[in-house]
Amino acid sequence: MRLGDDTWTAGIIGLGYVGLPLAITATNAGLNVVGYDVSAERVAMLVGGQSHVEDVDDASLRAALDGGAEFTADAARLSDADAVFICVPSPLGRNRQPDMSYIEAAASTIENIARPGQLIALESTTYPGTTDDLLVPAVVRAGLTLDRNVFVAFSPERVSPGDPMKTADIPKVVGGVTPASTEVAVAAYRRLVPEVHAVSSAKAAEMAKLLENTYRAVNIGLINEMSQLAHELDIDIWEVIDAAATKPFGFQPFYPGPGVGGHCIPLDPQFLAWRAREANFATRFIDTAEQVNSKMPSYTAERVADALNRAGKAVYGSRILGIGVAYKPNVGDDRESASLQVLDLLAKRGAEVAVHDPLVDPGRIEYPVVGALDDIRGYDIVVVLTDHDGIDYARLAADAAVIFDTRNALARRGIRDGRVEVL
Repeated sequence: MRLGDDTWTAGIIGLGYVGLPLAITATNAGLNVVGYDVSAERVAMLVGGQSHVEDVDDASLRAALDGGAEFTADAARLSDADAVFICVPSPLGRNRQPDMSYIEAAASTIENIARPGQLIALESTTYPGTTDDLLVPAVVRAGLTLDRNVFVAFSPERVSPGDPMKTADIPKVVGGVTPASTEVAVAAYRRLVPEVHAVSSAKAAEMAKLLENTYRAVNIGLINEMSQLAHELDIDIWEVIDAAATKPFGFQPFYPGPGVGGHCIPLDPQFLAWRAREANFATRFIDTAEQVNSKMPSYTAERVADALNRAGKAVYGSRILGIGVAYKPNVGDDRESASLQVLDLLAKRGAEVAVHDPLVDPGRIEYPVVGALDDIRGYDIVVVLTDHDGIDYARLAADAAVIFDTRNALARRGIRDGRVEVL
């Protein structure tokens, strides 16, 4: 394998929020790129220089196209690749079990296009054992022999939408299904990123990804529970966190909120919990964190109702303005958004809900959208759910009758007012 030099071609299956940044990174590294997606519409947009991924602007996409990057809906073009990187979705099913259909479809594609000399690397988040269970049989069915003329590995995506840190800046964990596959995969990824951390197996790499996000989910669950306790004890949890964070060792601050959202934190721990149940192992920390985090939207809605009651209002018939419906600050992504869950609960109780979010596509929001904060005096309460930097918090403080701030956004910006209640 010659993946250590600068003449090879990177094939990418899936051109979403993981695959497209990887394609840009590979092009910038001087590699030839063939990006494949099942959506002909998405491919047409990309070929036309229009990016659908927030972290890839149109200028970067056009530069990649000028650099020779090819985007196609024809899977056969992947046979030209020396290394194929699988970046497809890995959601949960209706019963919160792993939905493996996208990875299984990618494995079928690999079976059809794999050729001697290729590296096949899975990047989609999944349960430990997936690479061995699905990709190795796919290359065998393609008539190839592991470690002799094909190599298989797992390297988890580490994309953080809205974060200025790009794919090329983030260290990669790499584990092959065999030591030889690890060696080949490490050589390939060193062409893409400056730091590669090799582990002993694909299973270890798969588990590392789940540990990263389970760690976050459990600690978010802890601080969400602590925030509820602090409220009962009439203690400001935000003040407590700031105080604890002054300790230079042994403490990492996490912050409460209306729930967890996005493509990682609500989902990834459930891959691990599902795999543990198969092994007859109880994941008590994961399950407890899931229970706490999943109840935060309803807890938040109840706190909003309490704030309305103190203002002499009932939820039914009240006009509520939700500020921010993205799952995290400064992105337009509303996947699994806890903010939307809170508003849905209030709407079910008879509230008239409207939304202000300058980043989320209004077409994705089922409630009336307020484009500007010129007049918010007509709302009974304003609920800050996602703390985008671009929100005019001073205007909120000046004009809102009551504010319920789930993110401590106003206080963090030096705005303190007796009408503001925090989660």
